[in-house]
Amino acid sequence: MSLENYKVSKSIKLKDLNTKEVIATAEKKLKKIRKKLSKIQDTMYAEGKYSMLICLQGMDTSGKDSLIREVFKNVNARGVEVHSFKVPTELELKHDFLWRHYIALPAKGKIGVFNRTHYENVLVTRVHPNYIFGENLPNVNSLEDLNDGFYHDRMDRINQFEKHLTESGTIVLKFFLNLSKDEQKNRLLRRLNLPEKNWKFSAGDLKERKLWDKYQFCYEDLLNRTSKENAPWFVIPADDKPTARFILAAIVLKELEKYNFKEPTLPAKIQDQVEEFKAQLNNE
Repeated sequence: MSLENYKVSKSIKLKDLNTKEVIATAEKKLKKIRKKLSKIQDTMYAEGKYSMLICLQGMDTSGKDSLIREVFKNVNARGVEVHSFKVPTELELKHDFLWRHYIALPAKGKIGVFNRTHYENVLVTRVHPNYIFGENLPNVNSLEDLNDGFYHDRMDRINQFEKHLTESGTIVLKFFLNLSKDEQKNRLLRRLNLPEKNWKFSAGDLKERKLWDKYQFCYEDLLNRTSKENAPWFVIPADDKPTARFILAAIVLKELEKYNFKEPTLPAKIQDQVEEFKAQLNNE
C-alpha cells in the first residue's frame, strides 16, 4: 500500500475516488503504530522544535471522533490537544475568520487535532451563504457578493496562513474522510435503531444530507485549490472505520519520522556532575 496514493497532488474528482477499502489486519497494525506514535511524540515534546497540526474534515458520520480516540489513545495526554469547532461565538464573529483557529494552534512539541477546521469557512458558509452575514463584513451587502471569487479569495488566505505555520515549525497534514452516501445512511439509521446511540442523532443531519451534492462540489473545489506540498490534503476512504484509522495513522507516523527528533542532552556543566548527583541521592 502506497500512502502517496491518498495524497492530493494533482486535480481530483471525488466521484472517481474509492470510499471503501478493507484491510483485514488494520486494527492489529494500528496498535503497533499507536505505540510508535506515543514514543515519537514524547521525543518531539522533549526537543520542542516542531508542532503538528492535523486537520480532519468529512461529512456527518464520517467517523472523525472515533478516529481521534483510536489513533491517539496511546499518546501522552500532555502531548495531544483536540479542538472541535462549532458555530462561531459572538466574540469569534467579531474577529477575522481565522482568528479562533489561530489561537487554538498547538504549541511546539505538541500535536493539535482540529475536528472540523478553518475549512468550514469555505465549506459550510458556501453551502449556507447566509451564515457569512453574521461576520458583518464591510464589503458583503448581499448574496451576490458571496460568489466563487469570495470563497476562492478565502482559500488563498488559508494557503497563506498554512504557509506561515509551516515556516514557523508546524507540520500541517489535512485529511478528508471520504464517506459514501449509502454508508452515511447506514450510520444514521444505526443512531436511530440503537438506543445508546440515539443521543448522536440530529434532525439537522437529514437536512444537510439533502445538500450532499453541493457539499461534494465544495469539498472537491477546496481540495484541489488548497492541497500544497507544505500542507497537503489526503483523501481517506472512510466507509470502513478500522481501515481509515490505520491509513491516517500510517501517514502521520511516516511524516513524523522524516524529522528525526532528538532528545536534548544535558548541558556540559550538569553532565560533569551526574556522578556527584547520583551519589547525593544514593547517600540520603
